[in-house]
Amino acid sequence: MSDKMLKFVNIGQQNPPKREILDRKDDFNEIYNDFIKEKAEEQSSRCSQCGVPFCQVHCPLSNNIPDWLKLTAEGRLKEAYELSQSTNNMPEVCGRICPQDRLCEGNCVIEQSGHGTVTIGSVEKYITDTAWKEGWVKPIKVKSEKSQSVGIIGAGPAGLAAAEELRKVGYQITIYDRYDRSGGLLIYGIPNFKLEKFVVERRTKLLEDGGIKFVQNFEVGKDASLDQLRERHDAILIATGVYKAREIDLPGKDLANIFPAMDFLTASNKKGLGDKVELFENGTLNAEGKDIVVIGGGDTAMDCVRTSIRQNAKSVKCLYRRDKQNMPGSAREVANAEEEGVEFVWLSSPKEFVGKNKVESLIVDKIKLGDPDDSGRRKPEVQDNSEFNIKADIVIKALGFDPENLPNLFNSKNLQVTKWGTLKVDFDTMESNIPGVFAAGDIVRGASLVVWAIRDGRDVANSIRKFLEKNVSKSVKVA
Repeated sequence: MSDKMLKFVNIGQQNPPKREILDRKDDFNEIYNDFIKEKAEEQSSRCSQCGVPFCQVHCPLSNNIPDWLKLTAEGRLKEAYELSQSTNNMPEVCGRICPQDRLCEGNCVIEQSGHGTVTIGSVEKYITDTAWKEGWVKPIKVKSEKSQSVGIIGAGPAGLAAAEELRKVGYQITIYDRYDRSGGLLIYGIPNFKLEKFVVERRTKLLEDGGIKFVQNFEVGKDASLDQLRERHDAILIATGVYKAREIDLPGKDLANIFPAMDFLTASNKKGLGDKVELFENGTLNAEGKDIVVIGGGDTAMDCVRTSIRQNAKSVKCLYRRDKQNMPGSAREVANAEEEGVEFVWLSSPKEFVGKNKVESLIVDKIKLGDPDDSGRRKPEVQDNSEFNIKADIVIKALGFDPENLPNLFNSKNLQVTKWGTLKVDFDTMESNIPGVFAAGDIVRGASLVVWAIRDGRDVANSIRKFLEKNVSKSVKVA
């Protein structure tokens, strides 16, 4: 084993430094500074190279983390990048937005032994950003073109990952997306301070340079039915994600200025991309000078509260029905939000929205945690006579996402769904009940992490390849 490793006893855990709080609250730039070479090597050298790498076991992509940490510690960055990208189609994205504290870093052996985790995510980001800077990241070069084509519906992480894997082996790939930019949630859902948009745009351009065709502003069911797309292609992948906001059925829910999280985040991200956003410009979806209340405790809620801070809100409160220890979102994100001035109202649940035409306040119940429910989490219970009032100019609902009604939306009534509204697929092949139509990502598993979407995209690409190899090639069809 290299003498550069196992230095966790003598070298402490260190993340890249955060920008000063007052500075980062004034813009949407990423909050972490980059590792310098020496620090990246030093932190990588803390890896214990354990026999059973729990970091890798708990990574949805089974990334070869100990190996590329060792290569980084030895200064062999190009080799580290090659290894990193061999299992991950977007390592620069995962290094920025994966909840490492719940996945690889949270299960690091030296973290469990009290020495502080290896800062895996920051090293992954450093490796790939260096690769882009040095020109090591190259477009796909196909050795042998195939005549068969695959149509992919959705340009989010699952669709992009599948497209890359299938294009590598020569298939003709067309990605259809209803938005004006590719990237899905990566572009319009995740704020710049976590993922700057150039990171996504250069990745999608790389795929385009590798021969993948993108068709934007294309709605399946409107511009073409699913059956019509099946006529154009030898196989179809549905990777649309889930975007339908979960509702909250309370008195006053129809008052103005109560918005789903994605409406608020999309307006902010489009503004950051230089688009003209009327609802932002006229103040409707702009938090400036307003009392903002966000309902929810996941990563989307954290994105909303931290965006509101950067839009110069008068106050920002986050209501969550459990306590801090039971937040479903990243503990790291909660800490960042607290540093930036977000007030968390733990053990609270909205009871009623109050106002004349638009929301003016919320009546909120205090909550206590009772016995565990079926999931093992302690069940929130309303305390009697505990209600209190919170002022609000805008309320943002960050309660999660459900699937849209795809059979009807796609004008394809035969497409089977589960009782949860997600697409029903064979667990082994990821093929739907319609031959040659596959599905992957959140539209199958429900709202989940980007890293799981990438994993699903890679897996379904393998199933599609096997399907196409069994079928007679058709001539390439023009989309």
